[in-house]
Amino acid sequence: MKKIICLSMLFSAFAMYAQNREKGTIEVTPIIGFSSANYYSNESLSNSAVSSFDFGVNGDYYFNDRWSLRSGLLFQTMGSQYINFEDKLEYFTLPINANWHFGSTRKWNLNFGPSLGFLMSAKANGIDVKDEANSFQLGLSYGIGYKIEVSQKFSILIDFQGITGLTEVIKDTQIPIKNAYSAFNIGGVFKL
Repeated sequence: MKKIICLSMLFSAFAMYAQNREKGTIEVTPIIGFSSANYYSNESLSNSAVSSFDFGVNGDYYFNDRWSLRSGLLFQTMGSQYINFEDKLEYFTLPINANWHFGSTRKWNLNFGPSLGFLMSAKANGIDVKDEANSFQLGLSYGIGYKIEVSQKFSILIDFQGITGLTEVIKDTQIPIKNAYSAFNIGGVFKL
């Protein structure tokens, strides 16, 4: 019986240590990742994805050990590729996500919410076409991640993030096309 009590106390202490995220806790996470993007439409498209690297920084403000508000500034490349043609659009993206932390130690997270994209450049086969593209993209972002705790103030985050564009990419077109984006990221989580 003493072993069970000692084990329960040890587990409780570990769980309290791992969940040490009170209201007002802030975490900052620089990230880098590999992304894939493509266009989608309600009409048939014969295109394929473009791949790139993404990077940026996220921040989480905790309301309790289960919920935080995640936002940040990310550099993301989107677009599509056709047989001999490639569109590449570069955005600075601002996600505004609810982030739900789950599991017994709250190391898993599931996030979702709107994403605001600001077009920085748009090129079709290397030619500047920024004037033909919409300068703003509203999207729905979502993702799942896992934190590997290194110390009380530092963790490593591995996550998948996606964005489904809700606004059209091109200003004047008969075929409405939108961005679809996904990325696998790794980041260092710094608890302030």
